[in-house]
Amino acid sequence: MINKIVEFSLRERLLIFTLVIALIVGGLFAFKHLDIEAYPDPAPPTIEVIAQNPGWSAEEMERQVTLPLETQLNGMPGLSVIRSISLFGLTDIKCYFDFGTDYTVDRQEVLNRIQQASLPPGVQPQLSPESAIGEIYRYQLIGDQRYSLMDLKVIQDWTLERQFKQVPGVIDVVGFGGPTKEFHVDLDPRKLIQYGVSITQVMNAIANSNANVGANYLEVGHQSFNVRGIGLFKDEHDIENVMIVSKNGTPLYLKQLGRISVGEKVPLGRVGRDEDSNIVEGIVLMRPGEKSLPTLERVREKVAELNSRILPKGVKIVPYYDRTKLINITTSTVTHTLVTGMIFVSLIIIAFLGQLRASLIVALTIPLTLLFTFIIMTLRGDSANLISMGAIDFGIIVDASVVMVENICRHLAERAKSSLAKDMIITEAAREVGSAIFFSTSIIVAAFIPLFTMRGVEGKIFGPMAVTYGLALTGALVMAFFFAPAASSSLLKIEEEKETAIVRGIRRVYSTALNSALEHAELTLAFSIVILCGALVVLSSLGGEFMPKLEEGNLWVRATMPSTISFTYANQLVDKMRRVFKEEPEVTTVVSQLGRPDDGTDPTSYFNCEFFVDLKPRDQWRPGMTKEKLVSALETRLRELFPGVTYNFSQAIEDNVEEAMSGVKGENSIKLFGDNLEELDRLSRQIAMVMKSVPGITDLGILTELGQPNLLIRIDRERAARYGLLPSDINGVVQAAIGGQAVTQVLDGEKRFDVVVRFLPPYRNTVEAISEIPVSTPDGSFVPLRDVAEINEYTGASFIYREKNARYIPIKFSVRGRDLQSTIAEAESKISQQIHLPDGYRYEWAGEFQELQEALARLKVTVPVSLAIIFTLLYIHFHNLRNVLLVLSALPLALVGGVISLFVTGTNFSISAAVGFISLFGVAVLDGVILISYIEDLRRGGLALAEAVKKGAELRMRPVLMTALSAAIGLLPAATATRIGSETQRPLARVVVGGMVTAPMLILLVLPALYLLINRRSA
Repeated sequence: MINKIVEFSLRERLLIFTLVIALIVGGLFAFKHLDIEAYPDPAPPTIEVIAQNPGWSAEEMERQVTLPLETQLNGMPGLSVIRSISLFGLTDIKCYFDFGTDYTVDRQEVLNRIQQASLPPGVQPQLSPESAIGEIYRYQLIGDQRYSLMDLKVIQDWTLERQFKQVPGVIDVVGFGGPTKEFHVDLDPRKLIQYGVSITQVMNAIANSNANVGANYLEVGHQSFNVRGIGLFKDEHDIENVMIVSKNGTPLYLKQLGRISVGEKVPLGRVGRDEDSNIVEGIVLMRPGEKSLPTLERVREKVAELNSRILPKGVKIVPYYDRTKLINITTSTVTHTLVTGMIFVSLIIIAFLGQLRASLIVALTIPLTLLFTFIIMTLRGDSANLISMGAIDFGIIVDASVVMVENICRHLAERAKSSLAKDMIITEAAREVGSAIFFSTSIIVAAFIPLFTMRGVEGKIFGPMAVTYGLALTGALVMAFFFAPAASSSLLKIEEEKETAIVRGIRRVYSTALNSALEHAELTLAFSIVILCGALVVLSSLGGEFMPKLEEGNLWVRATMPSTISFTYANQLVDKMRRVFKEEPEVTTVVSQLGRPDDGTDPTSYFNCEFFVDLKPRDQWRPGMTKEKLVSALETRLRELFPGVTYNFSQAIEDNVEEAMSGVKGENSIKLFGDNLEELDRLSRQIAMVMKSVPGITDLGILTELGQPNLLIRIDRERAARYGLLPSDINGVVQAAIGGQAVTQVLDGEKRFDVVVRFLPPYRNTVEAISEIPVSTPDGSFVPLRDVAEINEYTGASFIYREKNARYIPIKFSVRGRDLQSTIAEAESKISQQIHLPDGYRYEWAGEFQELQEALARLKVTVPVSLAIIFTLLYIHFHNLRNVLLVLSALPLALVGGVISLFVTGTNFSISAAVGFISLFGVAVLDGVILISYIEDLRRGGLALAEAVKKGAELRMRPVLMTALSAAIGLLPAATATRIGSETQRPLARVVVGGMVTAPMLILLVLPALYLLINRRSA
């Protein structure tokens, strides 16, 4: 089969070169349309449900909203887990579905289920537009002195939100910050008593005074008139003139009972930037599954249109975060490492072959293979990202063409005085290595089976890389069998080959070392075993982590204040914190988000503040300053100035992904499960005390669920009954008088603003004032609230976490200055020894550690399966069990350099490093197959065992070194890169570079010695 392919490529050279030109054109077109992302979305299909009921406590939200919704959502097809948070006025439920399920189907299933839940009147659950990597664009809306902050908020809510939703790929825009406009009716309870009017009468009168009606149509002559009754409010003056009651022909107007004004909604959050303590922010959210760059381009076009044509004069959108910047930087990093790697590989080929034309043929296979990959990826609809493209080693990609062209060059040189035609020589050379190339490439693909079979988070991250690598290897195989022979026939000459000075020098050293290794085969084998054992010892001492951090060029800092803090005081602290961040020279801007927006899409309260800290490019930082030092300096300064506040340092995308995966606002966490909140609080404090003693654990904090002061107004049913009052009558007064009740809306064109009724501040701002709130009785008299209810203070829950229908309390933490795996292992050991959990209570690790354990557990299954497939392929190739085992012995030899490289550079073992070892094993098998296959061919040709081993090793020294060094040099730029976007590539690249430096020496010395030793004994 291989011979026929080579003969076809030689016979139809013109067709092959035409197809190559078409490949170049098609590849460039595909690259232009290829979707590029900074980072793959690792989250499973997640549908988030939010439901609000302003003023309700966390316990009431859990009991009356969260539990009914959870019950209804359980049992959905493909549902993996349900997590929820209940807090003041808000329920947030995240439904995580299995990877591979259809997002649209999952979304529809959730919509169907929530409509069937039995909820309190007025509670309308809805789906949140948020997703793990959906926040692609952030901006500040600014205006000149003609526009108040409330005016800007109105523009954001009623103009910009609608405009951005028209952009294809955008699912929603979250407006955050600035006062939300309302019409306030602040009643004076003394006037209500004076005029004998209840608050219920006032609310009914307002609602009934705000309506338009249609009265069909009226024919007047030959015309038809639509009949309309107009009674809608236009402004606050209309509201003032609402008639409440009429006594003896004298109307009582609303303005006589209190104050009517335009005011702001009770704030649940605030956004500040640099020196501005209150701004209007917009967050553009991309629809799950959409492509970032095209969507962002359309968003920028919409911003330009809004600024130039739609927004009022003096109002402008000013962006401060655009995902395009990160994508461009990471793309530049990948491009730099790829281009540099291609150049290095080309230089290696020239240095070893010495023929510019042969080197050109091999070098051309690199861009051709890449263009082939782009075409298939575009046809499949795949996205390219930092990991999938940055992990491609062109040294490994060109290995097939290196072996093919090197063997063709050698055969042409050996047959320089022969009468055979060039094409016959090329065909013979291709036949000699064709089988080894095909099976070796198949084995490299088989080595990636663990990546193809990965599921969950690691599958979403590394699956695209496996597909991309598989496509690239397929393209490399096509180039080796079709393009390389045709190009060699056209460009190479039949002439004697002169080895380069580099090859001659290496060969002299290698021949001496080989002779010594073969003469002392037992000692060589023993020495390799000692080295291997040492590498295994070093491997066991390496730290472990799930994935290196992708540098985003920013900080996302979460400050968790005491849950009882007031909104006003929290604002004062946040303003001071922003100034601390801004004092650092590396910081360009700081945006603080305190609490949550009005739509409840961020389930938190104003004890939580999140800071977006944008950083300058690294070349503009102070000499010697690193991100680790910057974080340490900021944390020290913040802890000194604001004791009692805990901090968590992350990055914008990373933080969203971590929260989406674990359900907790923190990098890592322990989830302590149990029913009783008091017991959970006690046990969590004990666990936190133990974890404080573990080196490496930072940002430790308990997301305390208890401690929220509540003012309980407990109705005394007997006393209320004496006045003819029902609990609902009293609760209605409490809700409206204190919290405010939206009774209708003012329509202003397309805008809608609530009309809220409540008491004037002096009559609701203290416990004493609340106790005097007049409650209207059925006979028209009034009774103070204290006479029908008990008013006392009570400490309750700030928020309640749930997962799998059980309560839990999170203990968040980060790990810095130490690897994740050993840190968690020590913490786990100490907790199990020092903490005794009562029956019904348990804990789980969540976050990166959980993902690392799941990935390693899956690798323990898939790696043996991959090795079994490799074993089968080798046996099909050799039909000899002894040779199969010999080739497989190259795998542990390849391990040595990779382990040493990680140890010397201080790099932790991670899934990225594991992928590097998989690549390393594939190349090691390739080299082993090339070496053993040729030795077997020489023995079949009649050479004695020792002579065949020596000659085979010497003749295969060049292709083995070329393939190994090409692989190492191809990833050397990635192994040493420090630019943004290089973090995830480095562990993989360092493993391959280190392994490919030591593997050729061990394979070219130990494998011949082992072959000689085994076959000599069997003979």
